[in-house]
Amino acid sequence: MNPLSSDLGVMRQTLLYGGLESIEHNVKRKNANLKFFEFGNCYFFDPEKENPENPMQVYKEENYMGIWVTGKRVEGSWAHPNEDTTYYELAAHVQNILNRIGMKQGALVQKKSENPDFSAGVVIENRGGKKLIEMGILSKKLLKQFDLQQPVYFAELNWTQLMKATKKNEVTFTEISKHPAVSRDLALLVDNAVEFAQIEQIARQSEKKLLKKVELFDVYEGKNLPAGKKSYAVNFILQDTEKTMNDKQIDAIMQKLIANLKKQLNAELR
Repeated sequence: MNPLSSDLGVMRQTLLYGGLESIEHNVKRKNANLKFFEFGNCYFFDPEKENPENPMQVYKEENYMGIWVTGKRVEGSWAHPNEDTTYYELAAHVQNILNRIGMKQGALVQKKSENPDFSAGVVIENRGGKKLIEMGILSKKLLKQFDLQQPVYFAELNWTQLMKATKKNEVTFTEISKHPAVSRDLALLVDNAVEFAQIEQIARQSEKKLLKKVELFDVYEGKNLPAGKKSYAVNFILQDTEKTMNDKQIDAIMQKLIANLKKQLNAELR
């Protein structure tokens, strides 16, 4: 409302572009393998909150965390071939943060992002519809504006809202279970529009107590598959911390999970 200079007349609504400027600066100086994060405030305007007695009421300030990942995940190692970073590395960083602050998966809902800055992305909301996280693969059109040729993966976390959602959480721990975990794999044939997040959500709703982890380890599209279909290979980790699971118990959980995937996503086993 009263900027000190013309440069300060506009306030940022995202951390994205400042990070891209830093990536551009580094890439042009032969430093292309980058992992950045930043905490900073973003600002928003809501004309519906206009109040003549309080002109600042239409403006909102919230703290955000931005994460950028680009380049090689591994390069020049004698023990490991060169490997590009991927979206899944970014997603793992975000998941680790959510685990660390105690955000429960059942409290979150994933949706497809409609943000044009992403060529593919997801929005993570709380059950009340408040956007907490947006992340994905940045579009080539946006990267071209920053003279970048390599893929960049970006996540933006609303830190203010995440802290509100977890402020009552207590830090707890449990002993490592003495009973072994059980691993099961499914190869699922699904429509091209189906996202892994939907599969994970249905799986966790199907078994809330004993399902410990759901991971996507292969995606296949193309030859020998029906038109409009793709194949997801998904790993499920089950564990009972009180006793060793038997085959009957495991099979019952997997059959329930498969039935729900068929019912809700029209998924088929390959």
